[in-house]
Amino acid sequence: MTTLGIIGAGHIGSQVARVAIANGYDVVIANSRGPETLADLVAELGPNARAATAEDAAAAADVAVVTVPLRAIDDLPAEQLAGKIVLDTNNYYFERDGHIEALDKGETTTSELVQRALPNSKIAKAFNHIFASEITSDGTPAGTPNRRALATAGDDAEAVAFVTRFYDEAGFDTVNVGPLSESWRVERDRPAYVVRQNAEELTENLARANRLP
Repeated sequence: MTTLGIIGAGHIGSQVARVAIANGYDVVIANSRGPETLADLVAELGPNARAATAEDAAAAADVAVVTVPLRAIDDLPAEQLAGKIVLDTNNYYFERDGHIEALDKGETTTSELVQRALPNSKIAKAFNHIFASEITSDGTPAGTPNRRALATAGDDAEAVAFVTRFYDEAGFDTVNVGPLSESWRVERDRPAYVVRQNAEELTENLARANRLP
């Protein structure tokens, strides 16, 4: 059984945990306030979930999900995540994170910043352009007409393949944006951001995106 280590137990992290448990994964989940604060969530998730520190969640993970504010990525347990697939849900909110010049100028992407913080991990973009509540409400079986699609991006084929499989298990089709350097197409304020779209519509919205406002 695959263990999903989730670092960040906010709206997205807790929803991804619910999807993972429903599809037979073990979950080890962490937040910045300590495992004891996750007792209610773990009780809801059931016997295949437990709370831990970020370091322990990373160490236990076969695959990890990083869903922390962008300003906190330098505090991620890089050593424990080395060699592992890491799903990055990050978005850049300068109102929260402060201005990051390279992002403001379109010189890098949020996922490339996560890759820089985790140089020995296999980063793939996931779940960053869907409202958290819809992660558990909008999924439908494969082959459903007009099935919702989500985007991923990554430089590692194994990481992208995992996201594609996990999206399908969660009830979504996948559109691969390409390498991490192209993941800006699905970032905040782009046409594909937090709108319901099927694979054809998502592909069109990705193509319509402008790098800078």
